[in-house]
Amino acid sequence: MKKTNNSKSNETASQLIDAQLKELKDWRGETLARVRRLIKQADPEVVEELEWKKPSNPAGVPVWSHNGQICTGEAYSSVVKLTFFKGAQLKDPKRLFNSSLEGNTRRAIDLHQGDRIDEAAFQALIREAVALNES
Repeated sequence: MKKTNNSKSNETASQLIDAQLKELKDWRGETLARVRRLIKQADPEVVEELEWKKPSNPAGVPVWSHNGQICTGEAYSSVVKLTFFKGAQLKDPKRLFNSSLEGNTRRAIDLHQGDRIDEAAFQALIREAVALNES
């Protein structure tokens, strides 16, 4: 796994994401952990990174990549948002994308408390995003 640019620590991005999920202590942490597990199962070679660290978000945003960025996972107060960098180019027969539908590039999946995700369809999106990055 790729190391972060955090000069205060030798922790990997994966370890820092583990800590972020533990800090959430609610459905958002559970949801992100479940999605993260699905991503890793769909693509065992996925790389975890933390990007866009800033004062308003010192921990940064989890990003999953494989030959290019696949998606981000962000926890907001009422939603967990999974944004696919090239989502507009992906087939989504199960209509998982429910946010950012107007853009020409990105698509997102917003998960609210109690929502269930079609795991097979989600993993198919991950594999398709990896294939697109590799093409």
